[in-house]
Amino acid sequence: MGVIQRQGIKNTITTYLGIAIGFVSLIVIQPQFLTKEELGLTRILYSFSILIAMFVPLGIGNATTKYFPQFKNPEKKHHGYLAFMLLFPLAGFVLSAMVLLLLKNFIIAQYIKESPLFTDFFYYVFPLTFILALITCLNVYCYANYKSTIPAFLNDVVARLLVIGVITVYYLKWITLDQFIMCYVAMYGLQLLMLAAYILQFDKPVWRIDWQYFREKNFLKLINYGLLLWFAGAASIGLKYLDSIMLGKYLPLAFVGVYTIAAFIPTVIEAPLTALEKIAASRIAFAWADNNKKEILEIYRKSSLYMMALGGLLFAGININIVNLLSFLPEGYQQGASVVFIISVGTLVNMATGANAPILFNSEKYKWGAYFLILLAAFSVVLQMLLIPMLGLNGAALATVTGYIVYNVYMTAVVWKFYGLHPFQKKMMLVLLTIAVSYGISFLLPSLENKIVDMIYRSAIVTAVYLLMIYRFKILEEYHHLLPWKQ
Repeated sequence: MGVIQRQGIKNTITTYLGIAIGFVSLIVIQPQFLTKEELGLTRILYSFSILIAMFVPLGIGNATTKYFPQFKNPEKKHHGYLAFMLLFPLAGFVLSAMVLLLLKNFIIAQYIKESPLFTDFFYYVFPLTFILALITCLNVYCYANYKSTIPAFLNDVVARLLVIGVITVYYLKWITLDQFIMCYVAMYGLQLLMLAAYILQFDKPVWRIDWQYFREKNFLKLINYGLLLWFAGAASIGLKYLDSIMLGKYLPLAFVGVYTIAAFIPTVIEAPLTALEKIAASRIAFAWADNNKKEILEIYRKSSLYMMALGGLLFAGININIVNLLSFLPEGYQQGASVVFIISVGTLVNMATGANAPILFNSEKYKWGAYFLILLAAFSVVLQMLLIPMLGLNGAALATVTGYIVYNVYMTAVVWKFYGLHPFQKKMMLVLLTIAVSYGISFLLPSLENKIVDMIYRSAIVTAVYLLMIYRFKILEEYHHLLPWKQ
């Protein structure tokens, strides 16, 4: 667990620094500097592009996580694996661009009524998709080499700082809306260049592919695996971004802007899991290669318990203050409070089930996860189509969370069925009790007139109760020696 702990901690710090910057950007700057329609435009443009970008690599990212251990050899430059890897997004972008052009009129027809601004900038989807696809592939290559800290910093910190810069320049009216969107796309291009420079620095890859070695390793098996998980990976990302895309079809862009703010806030809860999985996925792949189920179970159990304990505190802290927090935003954003709560429940379930996805998708039973994800994506589309017209923003959130819960229940059950591995411990029930008590106490506290003071005192009391219960129940007992009074 040494590598996972070290890089997990670094990634968590980076992720939370990024979230802090993203919080300032999305909660403070963007609602003030952009109209709801403009904010909705940037969100739907990004969501649409990232969804298409998941199809572009043709599954090579998933294949790399699972099969790279067979090619890893620094002395031989990994047999030219990076050059081999980049062939896929290049071919995939050509195919995806052709499909997008063929479907252009149909796509525009879906958004022209409620989100005409998006249709005006539709062609920016093409460069943004290509850039995001390459960033995704290069990130995976870094993770496979246990180099996750810098990519995480570029993605979580640098990219968000660039967003703030571009939005500020636009707010000052130094550029037009057209130039703003152009700069918005270009900043991801800058992130791509920095990521490529980092890989050239630590890896110094060669661009000649050792085809003989690839044939010895039966690379067609790698490709078949990647192609199957191609759709599954896109489906997984779709579950995350589908809500914004579907909202733009049924509601004006202003509602997408409100939803964007509300949906961002619960990402604070699952940030540690995101940071952990960046390095744990590769570690689990190596453990499967050595058939080391003991290490996998250790990662699984600890990730679930730690993530649930941390996620529970964040869940309570966010939801006891959300009404106060949204009251500082311009009129209209307050309707997102219920969205925050609904999505928070889904993220907490995701935290509690730990690293189930990396375990299944790096095992021999990966097909069970791949086919299910594809079916779940289709189910989620139908659910969004049913719930958004009926419940609006809450409908989008409910459909998203339903997908989260069904996904995690299924993945956990399959891993348990085939490998006898599950993340559950008695301590998790104590964590659940701690969350319920801490969150419930907030309803007994009187509200203060000053909203900032109210948030501070409310958070202090709930946090103190939560941490005291975690300590008394000995939920994280192995870390008690780090406490000042244990020194």
